[in-house]
Amino acid sequence: MKFNPPGEKERLKAIGSIEKLPEILKRAFKPSAQYEPMPVPMPGDWLYEHPENGQTFTDFINSNPNRPDKKRNKIYLRPLGDFSKERSPSIEKLKDYTSAYFCLEVEVLPTLPIKEDELTTRVNLYTKMEQILTTDILNLLKKNLPGDAFCLMAITMEDLYPAPSWNFVFGQASLKGRVGVYSFARYGPAFYGEKRGGNYKKLLLWRSCKVLVHEIGHQFGLEHCIFYSCVMNGSNHLQESDARPIHLCPVDLRKLYYSIGFDIVERYKKLQQFYEVCGFQKEVKWVRERLREVLRDG
Repeated sequence: MKFNPPGEKERLKAIGSIEKLPEILKRAFKPSAQYEPMPVPMPGDWLYEHPENGQTFTDFINSNPNRPDKKRNKIYLRPLGDFSKERSPSIEKLKDYTSAYFCLEVEVLPTLPIKEDELTTRVNLYTKMEQILTTDILNLLKKNLPGDAFCLMAITMEDLYPAPSWNFVFGQASLKGRVGVYSFARYGPAFYGEKRGGNYKKLLLWRSCKVLVHEIGHQFGLEHCIFYSCVMNGSNHLQESDARPIHLCPVDLRKLYYSIGFDIVERYKKLQQFYEVCGFQKEVKWVRERLREVLRDG
């Protein structure tokens, strides 16, 4: 099946009716020039290899997604294996970004050691590097899910694979199981035998933040987006992952707002502050423009 990007009418239908919403939410969910429609996938891209129907806002509501409540309202991050400062993104910054993005309390748990009797490993045929089977990790996380956890996410510098037939996967999450794992292994030049440039730490953090919120988004029931260029787009390779933005499109922003009910403006302000501290200038500019649009009559 060939994938054809949705047209304007389909994109508007995916957002759903916003006429009865408060004015500030109308402006937040209304498409603007800041949101680029989904491009035609090229050979090797996710939608070229895995055509998807997409999940509208109505589809999302009907799926009865997990939502934070009084009992389960905290996001937990758990490092898996070696997470040395020399080759890894800052765990503290990942924690701060998760909190700003989802407007929930975030806690980092002690590092989980890799035990071969609990986790299946293999040597990748192409890279000759060790990989861990994601399903084993997810099963282990389910056994150690804190009682107040909305979700528990393992983060690792180890390469991952989801099944014997797959080459690798950046991350995997269980939509109903409230657990997930994502790897930052392929986001640094060292993985490809290249030298680390002067912006190595910044690039690694930027890429890691992006896959982090993508996988946690799945925990809220957000499926891959096909309507706009969005952080919830699927990706088959690093170039495709780099090309997708770090923000949510109007369709998925509305889904997340439905689940959490955060203050739209305060969320953007916290994200802007994070981007400024980390030197993510493109993202700073994007959020500033978004705030101007949302607050233009406010």
